[in-house]
Amino acid sequence: MTKRIFKRKLYQQMLEWKTNQHGTTALLIRGARRVGKSTIAESFAKNEYKSYILVDFSEAPMAVHKLFEDISDLDYLFTQLQLRYRKDLFHHKSVIIFDEIQKEPLARQAIKKLVKDGRYDYIETGSLLSIKKKKQNILIPSEETRVDMYPMDYEEFRWALGDETTIPLIRKMFNERTPLGDDTNRQLMRDFRLYMLVGGMPQAVDDYLDTSNLSIVDQRKRSILELYDDDFYELDPSGNTSALFHAIPAQLNSNASRYQVSAVIDGSRAERVGEQINILKDSMTTNIAYHANDPSAGLAFHISRERFKLFCGDTGLFVTLAFWDKKFTDNIIYQKLLSGRLRADLGYLYENVVAQMLVAAGNCLYYHTWPVPAANRNYEIDFLLSRKDKICPIEVKSSQSSEHKSIDEFQKKFSSRILQRYMLYTKDLRKEHDLQCCPVYMTAFL
Repeated sequence: MTKRIFKRKLYQQMLEWKTNQHGTTALLIRGARRVGKSTIAESFAKNEYKSYILVDFSEAPMAVHKLFEDISDLDYLFTQLQLRYRKDLFHHKSVIIFDEIQKEPLARQAIKKLVKDGRYDYIETGSLLSIKKKKQNILIPSEETRVDMYPMDYEEFRWALGDETTIPLIRKMFNERTPLGDDTNRQLMRDFRLYMLVGGMPQAVDDYLDTSNLSIVDQRKRSILELYDDDFYELDPSGNTSALFHAIPAQLNSNASRYQVSAVIDGSRAERVGEQINILKDSMTTNIAYHANDPSAGLAFHISRERFKLFCGDTGLFVTLAFWDKKFTDNIIYQKLLSGRLRADLGYLYENVVAQMLVAAGNCLYYHTWPVPAANRNYEIDFLLSRKDKICPIEVKSSQSSEHKSIDEFQKKFSSRILQRYMLYTKDLRKEHDLQCCPVYMTAFL
């Protein structure tokens, strides 16, 4: 069967790199395992160059690795690569791909000299999780243009399903603030929940297109999560990083105002697991939201590093992680989720997918909590966006309830700082005074 090559938005950024940099930098594609880095690099090479060589350092023989121990003679290096991979290289018309670059740190260090030589273009792909571990004794080249690759966003998912019409129409309705109608919204929500369940990992999407069987998709997602676990244990044999990752669904379900590290690792506090949190961030398997102590346009200047929430980088993986205790996630469970008959304690799925969509759209994640007077609980704004010199608070609702007490109280407290208030929920687009209520599939347009 011919391998599907999915249309990805990153391709346009790669074209801009090739056009604007003219070989003066290498392109480094960073991302979690299995997000499609290798596929897009090779597809780009096939389409945009006369020839290419793909060096996959996870499979390359030792002889190839040894080539980078001494790069004083680049003619020798290029000749050996052409002989080994049986590909001709043409000056200024060929690209060399260093796939899984973290497996050969010396190849990454060589980028400085290779780029200066100027004969060919270079693309590196790799997981930051491993790159971070193995970069200690090498010189990291400054001659890199770095781009981040995430799981397929909702528009890319619709493209994979052969639909290039829906998202532009939804965007138009959002821009014009025009309701879609209850029947249309219900169908669009069902379509969106399919994305939440399958997720944006290309292999999972491929399995869904081949089989339409969500149990098979779930098995694929479990294999991806097991790869993540292998990486976590390689970097942190204590198992603490893996434990923090697996606890994400339970932590979000607890409705606490922060990730409770002590509930996962006995006796630990947030400030004591900084290394593990950095592993999770650098692996790009998670998205982290920091508490904004003073919500204002400069959100990054007023955050607490000890108060944060963790989300899975892909909501499809999050669904599987939430049911990790089962051997596989039954199709019955998936069908209930798909039909919208979520149990009350599964509402955090929507919070996770909103986080994923905001990050894919280029936003950093922040949230804000403050105590309810004379009560043992907090008001909470799920996400805060900085727009112009103002902020946009977001409240996420997964149930049919349209109450929005927290965002109303936030308005009273910070009215002069607010540009627009949003409530993301499952119903149709509407306006309630100055609160813009949007179906959750419109998140990317905020």
